[in-house]
Amino acid sequence: MTNAEIKSKLKLASKLMELHGDNPFKIRGYQTAADTINGLDVEMNSMPLADIPNIEGIGKGMASNITQLLERGSFDSMDQLLTDTPEGVVEMFKISGFGPKKIGVLWKEGGAESMDELLQLCQQGKVAKLKGFAEKSQETLMNAVQFAISCRGFERYANVEPFMTLILSDFEKHPSITLFSETGDLRRRMEVIGCLEFLVASDDFEATRQSINGIESFEEKEKLSGPMTWCGLYHPCVIPIKIRFCSTDQFYNTLVETTANPKHLNAPLEGDKSLKTVVREKAYASEEAVYEAAGLSPMVPELREGEFEIELAKQNKLPKLVEMQDLKGILHNHSTYSDGKHTLRQMAEHCRDLGYAYLGISDHSQTAVYANGLQDFRVKEQQEEINKLNEELAPFKIFSGIESDILADGSLDYPDDVLASFDFIVASVHSGLTMDITKATNRLLTAINNPHTTILGHMTGRLILEREGYPVDHKAVIDACAEMGVVIEINASPYRLDIDWRWVHYAIEKGVMLSINPDAHKMEGYKDMYYGLLAGRKGGLTKEMCLNAMSLDEISKYFEGRRK
Repeated sequence: MTNAEIKSKLKLASKLMELHGDNPFKIRGYQTAADTINGLDVEMNSMPLADIPNIEGIGKGMASNITQLLERGSFDSMDQLLTDTPEGVVEMFKISGFGPKKIGVLWKEGGAESMDELLQLCQQGKVAKLKGFAEKSQETLMNAVQFAISCRGFERYANVEPFMTLILSDFEKHPSITLFSETGDLRRRMEVIGCLEFLVASDDFEATRQSINGIESFEEKEKLSGPMTWCGLYHPCVIPIKIRFCSTDQFYNTLVETTANPKHLNAPLEGDKSLKTVVREKAYASEEAVYEAAGLSPMVPELREGEFEIELAKQNKLPKLVEMQDLKGILHNHSTYSDGKHTLRQMAEHCRDLGYAYLGISDHSQTAVYANGLQDFRVKEQQEEINKLNEELAPFKIFSGIESDILADGSLDYPDDVLASFDFIVASVHSGLTMDITKATNRLLTAINNPHTTILGHMTGRLILEREGYPVDHKAVIDACAEMGVVIEINASPYRLDIDWRWVHYAIEKGVMLSINPDAHKMEGYKDMYYGLLAGRKGGLTKEMCLNAMSLDEISKYFEGRRK
């Protein structure tokens, strides 16, 4: 069990304790322990168990719980809490904006023991009559419940990618499998995945089925399987797996057909043809051969969504997509100056050691008190340290930035002279997220029109599978960025991926640059650049339209030009 998983378990225990009205000091102990574990630089599963009680912030009792977590994935008091709580009530913790105390009222006074019962309670208008609720909060709750229900059965791509890698590695070991690949949403690198789909070519399907059933962690669901499919589970992955079988000579035909979004597959080509009809005409020796036969330029799987790529492929005008090696620096990162885990020096040196030429540090601004946001005098302190580190670490460079809160009226939360002292500014909304489309759009437009704004951060504030973003008029916002020369962030955190990749192509058409930003709060957060890259590629992002694909010299001149 990883530190992240231990932290998650302890956080869940604290919520269950609060739900049941446990001692607040005891609850705080679990929350503190979870935060302590989150701040460790070493994985607890690699530590001697005897050392756990010696960690500051972890007492003997908590150490016992953690030891049990490492040994069996749970602990005694957690087991009892889960026994005392209906499974559907535990699921209610996924409802954004409503904590354990509110959920306790909905359960104990409202009688709701599942999400579906809670939705029914909202629809009947009964929630508004409960203590602490009203008509407006009932509507907010109903929307949040509907969103949570719609997320059932899905996982973030980043969470399932390791399982994909392991499964492909398993397939490689079996001689009856001649060719294999991931397919479907997984191969197109969709941000959320409902099923891990694979394609396996074989000349002996039954032998291949037996081979798969012999792989550790695979569990077939025979009632769901068929002659040409294997359906089941791969433990401990929480979403199902579907493996399609095909003959070796039909592998690339089937791979094209199963990878593509139906809109891509059925898009009209010359005459009455489509990619679907072409792929079924004969056996092809490669995916490229399929696309050539259809009169289209070959394309990477990420693009096969039926959005814009077919028309470009007809004209042989598909873009050369941005790649990891094109990215020269990392912008939008946090340090211990605000709510980051690692110091400015650590963040800078790790960025340099990864091969990047520059780091943009953008800690939280003064309004973000909850995140230890920087007041004016602390801005100066950080900028002084940046100057010293730049002398020491040259030619690597740290750019002084800030993630400035967009206030309710759209203004940024520093006076002009402070804003002018930064190399760049990421403007983001962090509070007052309950807005209609008019209010949200106007708030963003005001920030975009501020001459100090360099980058618009996480445009909708969404948290994938956790919180729906506030509604915005994407075209109006993108058009304003085009007019003001503001860059739009692709927030690379797998929890955000915001701006949605579906709007990347429109931004590019309007001449708006995008920046792949990890929003890293620790050194390990730089790895999320990869997921932002996938999102950008799905929207057709090239290195020419990616801000942090600029060289150090180019981006230095760009920031200086923006400041002037």
